[in-house]
Formats: sequence, structure tokens, C-alpha cells
Amino acid sequence: MKKNISIFVAAILLASNMFGCGSYKTTQVEQQNTNGKLKIVVTIFPIYDYVKNILGEKFDKDNVSILLDNSVDLHNYQPTSADIVKISNCDLFIYVGGESDAWVDDVLNQVNNSNLAAISLMQLLDSNLRLEEEKEGMEEEHEHEEGVEHEEEEEYDEHVWLSLKNTEKVISLLTKALKMLDDNNAKLYEENANAYIKQIKNLDKEYTDLSTSAKNKMLIFGDRFPFLYMVKDYGLDYFAAFKGCSAETEASFKTIAFLAQKLDEYNLDYVMTIEGTNHKIAETIIENSNDKNRKILSLNSMQSITAKDIEEGKNYIDIMKSNLEILKQALN
Repeated sequence: MKKNISIFVAAILLASNMFGCGSYKTTQVEQQNTNGKLKIVVTIFPIYDYVKNILGEKFDKDNVSILLDNSVDLHNYQPTSADIVKISNCDLFIYVGGESDAWVDDVLNQVNNSNLAAISLMQLLDSNLRLEEEKEGMEEEHEHEEGVEHEEEEEYDEHVWLSLKNTEKVISLLTKALKMLDDNNAKLYEENANAYIKQIKNLDKEYTDLSTSAKNKMLIFGDRFPFLYMVKDYGLDYFAAFKGCSAETEASFKTIAFLAQKLDEYNLDYVMTIEGTNHKIAETIIENSNDKNRKILSLNSMQSITAKDIEEGKNYIDIMKSNLEILKQALN
């Protein structure tokens, strides 16, 4: 099964290198379901929205399933038996592929479906990936086993969807995959993807324009920090209480004091957090800074999207536009 997956991903990348955005032969993989609708399963909301936009009028929510749609965090998710059945019976399974998706290998090894194609975003992005950073002032993660502290291995940051540049590449490659699996609708998928990529490019330019004109390029996060790709894309800098989506929940006074000092040093008006209602660390940083009137701003990492949110029309572009508006406040 894993061999088939590797061949499929290699075929997508080969098609991209050989044919760019044009047409190409689909003989590298077996086409599936050309007379019906593809059954697609994805792990997280951004991928769901990418697929929805590529499929366009061919999108059917009964045939595209999202596993993490009830505010279950990517980093704590474990598939249910029903989820495994969904994956086993689908034509295409798309997942992020980072540390949090360690369960995927076990599930795919159990699947008895020779027609299943699976795609890891991190495998597609490859050279675009960034290692998680250990910035000065960050709370150290503590992992203990029988009293022995273990050194952490370097890992790639898995929050790849928070880069518009990554998203553009992913949409292009997912479109090639969908065209391979459903050649009958290849032209429609290509047109939809081109229109969607145009929106992504336009929004990327707005972010670039903001970062170019910003009076300040520093962000202080009193929280976890899943926005590494975003800040690197636009030449911004940051300090944070925790790296990535650390499992740690409490910050030491040393970390609080360091971030409060940086808040004063850069004369910032805001402390940043990710979505959610627990802003205790950010509040404590402000309390320990020179200006107690500073405010908290939250960026949306799209890790808590619910089925209700999707039903109400939340989408990737609008959320990234909202994040841009938040950054306008924070950087000026």
C-alpha cells in the first residue's frame, strides 16, 4: 500500500515538473471513478476548502469528508473506527503528513484497497518546508520517561497551510492529482484551480504590501506559535511563549518576564495569541509590562474549525483576509 502511495505522489510531482500547468498524460497512475464522483477524505479544514474550490460544481459534501470538524485539535486527534472505514473506502485521502499524523502510517498499512491514492502535503511541499525554531525566551518542552529527560529531535513545522505561497503550490499539485483520478472533469478542475490561485496570489500581494510598508515587523506571541511560515514569507520577526503547537500549557515567570521586556523594548501595543478563549499567558505578559493598557489580538490558525463553521460558509480565503486585518493592527 505504501509503495502505491509513493508512486502516486511521485507521478504528481513528475507531471508538475514535465508539464507545468498544461495538459499531460495520465498513464502514470490508474484513473479511478471516471464514471462517478470521487470519494475524498481529508484530515483538516484548509485541505477540505482547497478541494471544494478545485472541484467547484462537482463538489458534493456527501463525497468529500473531513475528519477533524468538531474542534478536535490536529495534534490530539486519533481516528475512530468510523474514520478508518471512511479512509478505507475512499479514492483519495489527503493529510498534512507531520508529526501529528503519525497514526496515518498504521491506518494505511491496514487498508485493503489497491485503488486508494493518498497524498501528504508535506511530501508535496518538500523543499518548501521549514524546521521548527527554538527562539530565545521560549518555554522548553519537558518530556520525561522514568525520570530521564530526552533531547528533542528537529522536526519540520507542520502548519504549512498558513503560508499562501505553500497553498498556491498545494492547489496546483492537488489539481494535477484530481485530474489524474478523474480525467473526464480535468478541464473544469484546471479552470477552477486557476481562478482560485488568482485569489491566493492577490491576497499574497496584499500581505507583501503590508509587510513592506509596516512601521513594525515584530510580533510577540503569548501563546503557541503555528505561524512560522507566515512570518518567514513576509520578512516578519517574532518572540513566542512556545514553539509550534507545543504540548506545554504553562509558561514560567522567566518566559513571561522575557516577553514582557520585549514588548516594552519594541514599544508594541498588542500581544498576539491564536484563536480560543484562554489568553491567560498573554494577559500576564501585559500585566508585567510597563503599559497595562495593551490589548490582545488573535490570529486564526484554522485548527478549531467545526462542522457548524463549515456549514455557515467559513472558508480559507476569508480567514486569511481576517488574519491580514489583524496584522494591519499589530504592525502599524
